[in-house]
Amino acid sequence: MTTAAIGIATDIAADIAVQATDVRRSFDGREVLAGVDLTLRRGEFLALLGRSGSGKSTLLRAMAGLDPDFTGRLLVPERRSVVFQDHRLQPWKRVLDNVVLGLPRGGAREAGLTALAEVGLTERARDWPITLSGGEAQRAALARALVRDPELLLLDEPFGALDALTRIRMHALLRDLCLRHRPAVLLVTHDVDEAIALADRIIVLTDGRLGPAREVRLPEPRPRTAPGFAELRAELLAELGVG
Repeated sequence: MTTAAIGIATDIAADIAVQATDVRRSFDGREVLAGVDLTLRRGEFLALLGRSGSGKSTLLRAMAGLDPDFTGRLLVPERRSVVFQDHRLQPWKRVLDNVVLGLPRGGAREAGLTALAEVGLTERARDWPITLSGGEAQRAALARALVRDPELLLLDEPFGALDALTRIRMHALLRDLCLRHRPAVLLVTHDVDEAIALADRIIVLTDGRLGPAREVRLPEPRPRTAPGFAELRAELLAELGVG
């Protein structure tokens, strides 16, 4: 099979943001993605769970256009943004300049300030990234992603390096931002509680293959005491090999 280039989603149903068909990726003869079929609806928040090395980030990088060496068919929106675990702010640029990096000059500053206001960082616009806390740096990274008005937001364990309380605050902020902007979201994580707290739908990736999807229909917000939370958590942990 020849290598497949990523395509822009113009020939699929209007309510579909991502369509992956038989996506495969190998490294040194080891198949990391073994024929992934996946549909992501517009405005849907999908969490992709999996153990370390299961291929989660590999699939995300393919969707982002950062890894073209896959095979199969992958259609994604033209406007898409990525937030990584590392904020990846350029230390020699101030916070606002990082947020608007790469945007056309006309209106970029105003759009950047609006994005910073949405994440509560208006007062840090002229600061250097080194002065930000971990949570503030990730909020700046979210602002940089959302200022581009993405149809697809790709999140690669963006809260993995944060402390527990900061993660809870970031979950609430992300839920609010997604409700406001309505992108399709793919969250890659190995944290079951995080997936349940944020997603509309959860899929587990095991040995390069996707298991059955689970629709998450818990009350909002989703406390751990919500009916069905414990059962869903136990089921997902079992699929990840945790008793």
